Amino acid sequence: MYLIITILSFVKDKEYRKLLTGTSVIIAVGTVFYHYIEGWSWIDAAYFSVITLTTIGYGDFSPTTDLGKLFTIGYIIVGVGVILGFINAVYHHYKSQNKK
Repeated sequence: MYLIITILSFVKDKEYRKLLTGTSVIIAVGTVFYHYIEGWSWIDAAYFSVITLTTIGYGDFSPTTDLGKLFTIGYIIVGVGVILGFINAVYHHYKSQNKK
């Protein structure tokens, strides 16, 4: 029950909704790009997008085309900031909910 209340409180928070939307769009753009340009499956493309933006970078996938490499440079620069903002917002929201 606590989990449902927490998720609903996230959805009601305007800042969180914006970050969730931005994060979803960035991951979707990366997924579509890697699917079509690198020829990866949808799952592999989504996996690579998330792993890259969270800076985990297992190294099991990497772009092989020049366009893919150039896109990845920009994707990391833009995406890491948004992902970190999203993680920070989730942390602060959870922290404030725990105080209540």
